[in-house]
Amino acid sequence: MSRAQRLLDILQLLRNHRFPVTAQQLAEQLSISTRTLYRDIATLQQQGADIVGEAGLGYVLRPGFTLPPLMFSQAEIAALVLGSRWVGSRADNELAGAAHSALSKIAAVLPDELRSQLELSPLLVGPAAVSVPISGETPELRRAIEQQRIVRIDYLDLRDEVSQRTLWPLAIGYFDSVQLLIAWCELRGDFRHFRLDRITAITYTQRRYRQSRSALLKTWRSQQGIKAQGFGY
Repeated sequence: MSRAQRLLDILQLLRNHRFPVTAQQLAEQLSISTRTLYRDIATLQQQGADIVGEAGLGYVLRPGFTLPPLMFSQAEIAALVLGSRWVGSRADNELAGAAHSALSKIAAVLPDELRSQLELSPLLVGPAAVSVPISGETPELRRAIEQQRIVRIDYLDLRDEVSQRTLWPLAIGYFDSVQLLIAWCELRGDFRHFRLDRITAITYTQRRYRQSRSALLKTWRSQQGIKAQGFGY
C-alpha cells in the first residue's frame, strides 16, 4: 500500500468513528506500527486535517473535512470515470453536462499522477443494444420528484390506447433499452411504472403529495423485491 493510499484510509477510518479511536486500533486495522500511525496522523494534521486527540487517548476527525489531493483511490477514480461516461451516453443533456462538470472539478484538485489516471482511463462505455429516446421532459420531471409535486400525464400504452393519469412521481429508472418513471398512480391506487417515451403530454402541478417519498420508495422496493441502492434509495 502506498503512503498516499494509507493516509486516505486513515481519514476514512476516522470518518467511520463518532468517538475517539486509539492509535493501536487504527494501526491494527491498517497493519502498520503505532509509530508509523503517529507519523501519519501528524502529516495529516500538518496538511490541514482537523484531527483532535493525542497518543494514548485516541483520535477523532471533526466533521466537514476533505483533503483534496487524497479524496479518491485509483479504483474510485475508475468508477467515477466509468459512471460519468455512462451518464454522458445514456442520460439527458443536463445530467450529461453535470457529469462532465463534476469530473472537471475532481481533476482540478487531484495530484498529477491521479489526474492522468482520470484523463487516460481505459474503461469505456459501449453503445446501447437499442437506441434509447431521451425525453426532453426528464430535467423538469427530476425537479418534480425532488419537490414531491404531483403531475398529470397522457400515457400511450402498449395497445396504443391513451389514458390520463395523476401521479406522485418517485424515481426514474435508467435501463439500456428504456427509462421508466416509478410513481404512485391515483387512478389505480398503487405503484405503477411508465415508460418516458410513451408519455405524450405532461402537466406539472403545484400540488405536493404529503407522504414521504423515501417511505413510499421503501414500500415499493419491498413489493418489488428490490434491494436499496447506495446513498438512500
